Amino acid sequence: MNRSKFLRGLLSLSAVALLAACSTDNSSEESSEASSENTSVESSSDSSSMDHTEHMDDMMHDDSGEIPSGLKEAENPAYSVGDTVTLKSGHMEGMEGATAEIVGAFDTTAYEISYDPVNGGDRVEHHKWVVQEEIADTEEQMIEPGTEVTLEANHMEGMKGATATIESSENTTVYMIDYQPTTGEEIVKNHKWVTDSEVTTQ
Repeated sequence: MNRSKFLRGLLSLSAVALLAACSTDNSSEESSEASSENTSVESSSDSSSMDHTEHMDDMMHDDSGEIPSGLKEAENPAYSVGDTVTLKSGHMEGMEGATAEIVGAFDTTAYEISYDPVNGGDRVEHHKWVVQEEIADTEEQMIEPGTEVTLEANHMEGMKGATATIESSENTTVYMIDYQPTTGEEIVKNHKWVTDSEVTTQ
């Protein structure tokens, strides 16, 4: 009788030990999987952050304020130098909705373009804007959409000297502006260009 009780007790202890071991293994596996998932999310987040930084590096604009030769100041612009406006356009992240100050106003033809940077960067599609005076070997006539031109504009790295395709054009007043990005980054100085339809005082 004692021997039978002893065997039953031993079997019970063995079963408990086996269940505990399984539970520990499962917990260990779940912990390992969770750790792996967290690492994957963190890695993805880091990658996204790097992509964003690289993209913003590509979008760094020349802030010299240099005016293209032949570009004429606007006689009666809707917004004058020193006016504070709100941007309705979103050429760059943090631009739409930002507060800006007009630092120059000029009458010209503005072009939306697509081009391949001369530094080998990714093709830039539908860039706004370059002006007539920033395009090589052109007359005063508006350039037709689809025309290939050579850029003299130097707004961004890889732009000057690039071959571009004209996507659209408009006769307008263009403004050079200083603005505070809505993303909280440093003030952007002498941004070229925004048009009448892209700014408001309301």
